Amino acid sequence: MRYFNWIVGGAMLLGVSACQTTQKTVGYTQDAKSAYQNLQVDGKLYAAFYQQRAAEYQALCQQAYNVAQFRLDEALAKKSTKPLAIVTDIDETFMDNSYYAVEMAKEGKIYDLQSWKNWTSKAGAKPLSGSLEFFNYAASKGVQIFYITNRNEDERAGTVANLERYKFPIQSPQNVILRSKESSKENRRQNVAKNYDIVMLLGDSLTDFSSLFDNHPSEEKRAQAVQTLKNEFGKKFIIIPNVGYGDWEAALFDYKNDLPQAKRDSILYNVVKSNP
Repeated sequence: MRYFNWIVGGAMLLGVSACQTTQKTVGYTQDAKSAYQNLQVDGKLYAAFYQQRAAEYQALCQQAYNVAQFRLDEALAKKSTKPLAIVTDIDETFMDNSYYAVEMAKEGKIYDLQSWKNWTSKAGAKPLSGSLEFFNYAASKGVQIFYITNRNEDERAGTVANLERYKFPIQSPQNVILRSKESSKENRRQNVAKNYDIVMLLGDSLTDFSSLFDNHPSEEKRAQAVQTLKNEFGKKFIIIPNVGYGDWEAALFDYKNDLPQAKRDSILYNVVKSNP
């Protein structure tokens, strides 16, 4: 999934602990205003720390791709009237872009489109644990892999170079499907479904799976949609954890891209709970 804004629970916890102690903690003081200053930016570093260093994160990714292979084998054992296909997102689904987050955070920034495009042009993202083995296994079984991403068309060269760098299977140039207009992936998924039986979808954002998560639903509606689709997760839907950014964050800000950073930090500081 393409970068939008990054936050992380760890940073929220830092803010809460700062409010609960008289000592200065990680640059924060008991003063309410300063307690949540730079919360979102600092959260990027904490998210990247977990993504880059935690063996637990590697295990979660490996677990997801182990389940994916198990479910794929089940699908391969069944008869289908169409060729089989997998639809997958790229960013934070099987490619690690946390290095971009660190670069931005060290400059006191969150995200901007031009710096993101500079990053993707370098083809520097790295595979997540278990992903390369899984996609090559699927390709070896004759399953078509469709990469549906919200990277823009002018990022195609860097995207393809990144996939080729690590030898991810690209069975046809048409299998790399970038964003041209709308951010929703539903029409692109439906186009694939015209000729293929989509047996699996992989992503780090709920919008990678269903149109129920399109059109900027509230946090409550997103949670309701998860319950509606709960039987698909771990079966047809394989979700990879992303603690850095996503629509879960955008929903908190009511999808308002122009909110001042201080307002964002204030919202984060005030919504996180210290009691159940």
